[in-house]
Amino acid sequence: MKKVFSLILAMILALGCAAMAEGLSVDGLTVTYVTSPLNVPSIVEKENGVFAETLGVPVEYAEITSGADQTQALASGDVQVLYAVGGTSIILSAANGADIKVLNMYSRAPKAFCLYSKDEALTTPESLKGKTIAGPAGTNLHELLVAYLNTAGMTIEDVNYVSMGIPEAKAALDGGSVDVAMLGGAAAYNAGKQGYHLVTDGEGLIQAIIAVAVTGEFAEAHPDVIEKLAVAQETIMSAIENDPEAAFAVTASYLDLDVDAVKEMFACYDFSLAISEADIEGFQKTADFMYNSGMIEEPYDVKGLFFAE
Repeated sequence: MKKVFSLILAMILALGCAAMAEGLSVDGLTVTYVTSPLNVPSIVEKENGVFAETLGVPVEYAEITSGADQTQALASGDVQVLYAVGGTSIILSAANGADIKVLNMYSRAPKAFCLYSKDEALTTPESLKGKTIAGPAGTNLHELLVAYLNTAGMTIEDVNYVSMGIPEAKAALDGGSVDVAMLGGAAAYNAGKQGYHLVTDGEGLIQAIIAVAVTGEFAEAHPDVIEKLAVAQETIMSAIENDPEAAFAVTASYLDLDVDAVKEMFACYDFSLAISEADIEGFQKTADFMYNSGMIEEPYDVKGLFFAE
């Protein structure tokens, strides 16, 4: 099946790149690589080298899971493309004056972001007061925690929040060193299968927007790269659509899940690339929430976030 999937990708790449044989304006590219929560496009891309094949230059991968660290790497120039970064992180970076632009969407999946605990008594925001809660800062999960607490007039100061990646948070929950873990994708699925208590998911609380971003300076200086990135992403999504079973199998192997689990979780995701009015409204809702909760100091209009060619 993997050979068939690779053949499909090769055929799509050949068609997509036939008219793009001229040299690129960069000698190489570094992109972020994040597999969690269930980043099927990222896994398919790296497994088959779609970016390198489409762009015709070497591509390096930076495995950075923290949204804050991702935007910092972009600002420093260590990374040129954030391939899957949370809307919360983008807004926080932009509101603090960073040069960051959204190229296109990556995914939306509010039900895929969850708070899990071993303690079934944790059923309300108030029950979390003073509890140790772990998960990645500056991400959709961070926003989920704050939004959930806010429904009871609470803030993150009312809990003992510890910043760590999703795998580390899951391990901490397993080991009993935290009361609640902020989980998504495979980690959340496994927590549910282990019988852990679902405190809440993101439905009705967050938009769970994830996007693809670069600096405005990079986009303006390298329109050829931006064009080919768009072609590469369309190639990835076409391959997944044309042979979903193979995409699920590859994802399952990377995330150490069975294929049925991947299928079940995949149904919670919308991986369409186009930026819709609903997405823009979602970004604005997140920005307004971040201002009201004190995550950013001033109201922020998201209209300037999106790169216009």
